Amino acid sequence: MTGTGRIHVYYGNGKGKTTAAVGLAVRAAGSGLRVLVFQFLKNNSSNERKILEAIPNVTCLPGREQIKFVSNMNGDERAELRHYNNKALDEIVKFCGPFDMLLLDEALCAVNLQVLSEEKLISFITHKPRGLEIVLTGHQITEQLLEIADYVTEVKKIKHHFDQGRTAREGIEY
Repeated sequence: MTGTGRIHVYYGNGKGKTTAAVGLAVRAAGSGLRVLVFQFLKNNSSNERKILEAIPNVTCLPGREQIKFVSNMNGDERAELRHYNNKALDEIVKFCGPFDMLLLDEALCAVNLQVLSEEKLISFITHKPRGLEIVLTGHQITEQLLEIADYVTEVKKIKHHFDQGRTAREGIEY
């Protein structure tokens, strides 16, 4: 891959952020690009991960086995998760050199929930390997991340079946 890699962001309160990012990763892998995937705030059993692991040119880094909602964590658990996520990002920085695309799913949520250092993420993005495309997803974006992104797509909820009290369906919402 030649040229300067771009920063892609899918954020908002609508459904489809991870789906769009995974679609971009599949497109990249299909064209022969090497894709690295890490999911913050999700365990290793997400359904999109199952198929991504089967695609040539896609490498999924393992995350934590057990993930509790951050809102259900006490201070010590949140601090431990922040330490884990920051260390994971440090390892990704070291590991991503041979890849063409890096998908950091839910990175924006991890920053917003203060279980990932925004400063560390911004430093990585601004000093990333030249050709690396980085894809970030999450519900909210900070002004600093919005400023450095090249592509920003806001996914806005107009209507969702959760609004009628319905539960998530496997293969559709997760």
